[in-house]
Amino acid sequence: MKPKIVFMGTPDFAIPSLEILLTHGYPVSAVITQPDRPKGRGRKLVPPSVKMAAEKHGIPVFQPDRVRDDDFMELFKKLSPDMVALAAFGQIIPKDILDIPPLGCLNVHPSLLPRYRGAAPINWSLINGDDKTGVTIMLMDAGMDTGDILLQKETEIDPVEVYDDLHDRLSLMGAELLLRAVEGIIAGTISRTAQDPSGATYAPCLTKEIEHINWGESADAIVNLIRGLSSDPGAYAFLRERKLKIYRAVAGKAGTSGEKAPGTIGKLMESGLQITANDGHVYIQDVQLEGKKRMPIDFFLRGFRIFPDESLE
Repeated sequence: MKPKIVFMGTPDFAIPSLEILLTHGYPVSAVITQPDRPKGRGRKLVPPSVKMAAEKHGIPVFQPDRVRDDDFMELFKKLSPDMVALAAFGQIIPKDILDIPPLGCLNVHPSLLPRYRGAAPINWSLINGDDKTGVTIMLMDAGMDTGDILLQKETEIDPVEVYDDLHDRLSLMGAELLLRAVEGIIAGTISRTAQDPSGATYAPCLTKEIEHINWGESADAIVNLIRGLSSDPGAYAFLRERKLKIYRAVAGKAGTSGEKAPGTIGKLMESGLQITANDGHVYIQDVQLEGKKRMPIDFFLRGFRIFPDESLE
């Protein structure tokens, strides 16, 4: 008999995990997600992606402000799931909830734990220039991504891959691995492996300071930051005091970068618009100026004149 599952998740990343459980006939009795949030210039309330996916399947949806609140705790006890499957939910789950499902709470985490515990593992694997990452299915405990590992799958990171690309790949990998873990728990064929805390690294929340490009860094470090933040929230610099988000770029080490100050704008080349970095150049290819649409750099320059030795700050 298949276990009754409560699914917890919020953004697009979680949708493949929900869909794969439903496709394989697992009874998802409820979906728990974050409240609707205001977005855009009009600050209109927008439902989470997982809520919309659940409603298409007619699954009851609950959106607690805080899962720790007494009202939600009582609701969760009434739901009485055999198992919880969680992917990118967005709140810390208290031990009182973790202890309820007899088959445990499974978390789809997009890193090779214990590396990149925390809120932004995909971003930081790219920002740090890693050449591989993966997905972990973890049996949750009261710590932050410290639970026992059930399954892991590794994947190489393409040197030109940006956050959006890697996010989508890992969300699909995570769904497939979650299904294997659920099947293994039911069959009693899956084992638990404790994480080695000595190998733990962290992936903290992104901030405006992190997102602001420092042109005094190496060209590779700048490009990796751009890759890790593309397309949301986006790495940025200031052009004439207006925010310029940069979504794609490549690094170039050749040339005489020392003749120009970091951030100096050069010529439009085949690789992109040349910007001086500490040890070479960054060639930006895809941008969005504050108040304008996103566009390739050559299109942008058709309507925006760059003056000699102008800089990005």
